[in-house]
Amino acid sequence: MYKRSVEALLNEALAISPVVLLSGARQVGKSTLSLSLERDYRVFDNLSEREAATTDYLGYIASLPKPITLDEIQKVPEILESIKLHVDAKRTNGSFLLTGSANVLDMKKTKDTLAGRLIEIKMWPLSQKELHHKASENIIDLLFNFEASKMQAINMNYENILKAVINGGYPEIQKIESKRGKSLWFNAYISTYVERDIRDVGELRDISAFIRFFNIIAPRSCGLVNKSDLASDASLSESTVSNYLSMLEMIYQISMLKPYSSNISKRFIKSSKMFMTDSGIFCHLLGINSVEELIASPYKGDIVETFVYSELLKHMSYSDVSAQLYHYRTNDKKEIDFILERGNKIIAIEIKSSLSIKKDAFKHIVDFQSKEKKEVLGIVFYGGESVLSFSDEKQFRYALPLNLFF
Repeated sequence: MYKRSVEALLNEALAISPVVLLSGARQVGKSTLSLSLERDYRVFDNLSEREAATTDYLGYIASLPKPITLDEIQKVPEILESIKLHVDAKRTNGSFLLTGSANVLDMKKTKDTLAGRLIEIKMWPLSQKELHHKASENIIDLLFNFEASKMQAINMNYENILKAVINGGYPEIQKIESKRGKSLWFNAYISTYVERDIRDVGELRDISAFIRFFNIIAPRSCGLVNKSDLASDASLSESTVSNYLSMLEMIYQISMLKPYSSNISKRFIKSSKMFMTDSGIFCHLLGINSVEELIASPYKGDIVETFVYSELLKHMSYSDVSAQLYHYRTNDKKEIDFILERGNKIIAIEIKSSLSIKKDAFKHIVDFQSKEKKEVLGIVFYGGESVLSFSDEKQFRYALPLNLFF
């Protein structure tokens, strides 16, 4: 079993809050982690348990041994109000660990968000650090030390990096060797878990239209969200498109990245970018099953960028000090893939899937550094093996190998 980066954060949250919500997509390892803790455990996939909970919310919560883990909480979102009443009557830190494969706090059936009583923690598929038994290493914290020149690349060839991109981070997929087996697993995941969770979080009248929409948006990972175009391509209304996107966010299959804005320019593109949250599912939906297919794909750059985005999401969720993540694009076509902001420091990040790097890859970062008042570190992640400096006397800029994520 892999040690999870979120474990230390989860234990700290349980020590300071009466209720902790551990949420994330199906099959990322929430139940496995929860069962490893010394707590009583109930799961609402169990019909009898769910029937008991919905028959008498207050009585059910009162009768539970504490501390308790309640798994699949999105199936009984109404119970949060009873948990609130119990906590208000007897506040004991760590009493309730709730887990769910959908963001229960955003569900229409949820009557209470437990504000002031709950800490929410997101759990993602395995990061490459976790897969390589380095769960305590956090690349966000390392980058904000502003010591990129001291970062040590590992000995990992480009082909193995691309294999990891194709696999993605779901624990079960790491156990499957054959291409056909991986394809079967991804198909089953989408048809079983994604469909099931979508039915839990919202009213879905046409599952076939939703699955068609899911396949349509896959090639648009890394792109700006244009709901009008999506509606036209999927033969759906814009309101339905908005609803589908919202539901996919709630079950952690997609993520919306907001644009960066400051007083350095008034000509920003204000649309969010959409990303698939796992490069393995992204590759599967594009029909990419091998390194050769990935290298030949016109989506190669978007796939590698999606992979880096998913890794950044994981490291941000578990970092020592929180950071904000944005994309940067202006009307005059100056674009930076990611802007990481923490306090008075900014890291501007570009992603290149190539094995080599040139000074020109930093051109938009150079422009951004010249305008931004905060301290800015410029980074280009690329497929090579060396840490390379492209700094000048005023600003720091480095090309870093993708293998630093491993």
